[in-house]
Amino acid sequence: MSLRIVVCVKYVPDATGDRHFAEDLTVDRDDVDGLLSELDEYAVEQALQIADEADDAEITVLTVGPEDAKDALRKALSMGADKAVHVEDDDLHGTDALGTSLVLAKAIEKTGYDLVVCGMASTDGTMGVLPAMLAERLGVPQVSLLAEVSVEDGTVKGRRDGDTATEQLEARLPAVVSVTDQSGEARYPSFKGIMAAKKKPVESWDLEDLEIESDEVGLEGAWSAVDGATERPARTAGTIVKDEGEGGKQLAAFLAERKFI
Repeated sequence: MSLRIVVCVKYVPDATGDRHFAEDLTVDRDDVDGLLSELDEYAVEQALQIADEADDAEITVLTVGPEDAKDALRKALSMGADKAVHVEDDDLHGTDALGTSLVLAKAIEKTGYDLVVCGMASTDGTMGVLPAMLAERLGVPQVSLLAEVSVEDGTVKGRRDGDTATEQLEARLPAVVSVTDQSGEARYPSFKGIMAAKKKPVESWDLEDLEIESDEVGLEGAWSAVDGATERPARTAGTIVKDEGEGGKQLAAFLAERKFI
């Protein structure tokens, strides 16, 4: 029987862009370019490595987001994933992590799975709570923050590196895992992979397809919300110390005045 792997990925605003909040205090996605979250690329890579070691495996990449989120799916497909699912619905605007976990769980159950692979966090929200929420909703074990992961005889195994210890963990499938940015460099899509990705299936689902009511998600259904936001102050010019023999003293005085030394 084929090993069914689902990789959850996120389409995030480019961190190098000039990001702003919209009037409803959600991120203005029209004002900045987006891309596949870098930390999710590690999840795709680990799924590909697991599939390479399996006798038979199929990788589905799954995302929740606006129309442009298909770009993130295409990147994952060009890396080597087999198919993709895109959940898009206007009522999803403003959905928090809890609501997102509901949507992902329903989509994962609909597509079928043995192993769910996530990145350790998204590069925009950086909350890192979604894998645990997802495992709870699916009713399966989770093995999180793995620097190494493998699947053998119906069991997922992995290594978690902490500040003071290294743990060897395992769980019976089906299960949810998350991988860190130490799990291995993500591969670059080849030209062949990019061309092949254009022919791979991408399904589009909405809330009705997943039997989710609109008041369970979006700003209305969110358990957390942004109450206020202010622009970051413009960067001011720094202090220039001209070294004419007393530069060291001037620098020390500058640091002492600000209690850095």
